[in-house]
Amino acid sequence: MNNCKNCNEETSKNYCANCGQPTKLKRIDSHYIQHEIEHVLHFEKGILYTIKELLLRPGQNIKEFITENRSRLVKPIIFIIISSLIYSIIAHFFHIKDSYVNLDGTKNSATFSINNWIRSHYGYSNIIMAIFISFWLKIFFKKAGYNLFEILILLCFIMGMGMLIFSVFAILEGLTKFHLMQISAVIFLIYSTWAIGQFFDKRKITSYLKACAAYVLGMATFSLSAIFLGFIIDLIIKP
Repeated sequence: MNNCKNCNEETSKNYCANCGQPTKLKRIDSHYIQHEIEHVLHFEKGILYTIKELLLRPGQNIKEFITENRSRLVKPIIFIIISSLIYSIIAHFFHIKDSYVNLDGTKNSATFSINNWIRSHYGYSNIIMAIFISFWLKIFFKKAGYNLFEILILLCFIMGMGMLIFSVFAILEGLTKFHLMQISAVIFLIYSTWAIGQFFDKRKITSYLKACAAYVLGMATFSLSAIFLGFIIDLIIKP
């Protein structure tokens, strides 16, 4: 008999009967790393499967994830971080300087530093931005009965798809040298409006109008909040 390293329960089998933890962990080597990568990127219930479902039926699939089945799609936080990382790598490789969020500020200002942080940490920035958009969606769709956390999950999936859309256009811009990132922003706005409207009520035109308004207002309040934060920091640290 051995004690489980996780819950300290006595066990004599390969897995703890109490928590399911293996009694002997496999050594971390190349096979372990390969398995972990395949676990995230495999088609069934993985990144590719999630992208396909979010392209075809975003609102329906996200609603099913929240209310019925949470094993079909990649976890939303993982999805948005991975997709943001993909965009960051592509943008760095092709030297894409355009950003879907740009804050004005002099080089020595806090606003300039905040803008650089946003552009360097799209995964975290998208999650923060999603909180602002969630607030407006909660107001516009308060009768739908979803709480802020459920709406935030919706936006993690949608903004993750947005980063993949930006990635495609970043590659095209890098290869063709044409400025295409502004087009990608318009396409993402259309996609977001369609996905959010489909999630709440795909039969009503007002769902899509409110979805578009909430997204634009969320982006605006996120940017204004960042500028205001930079202004306050400059007032505090500068004589």
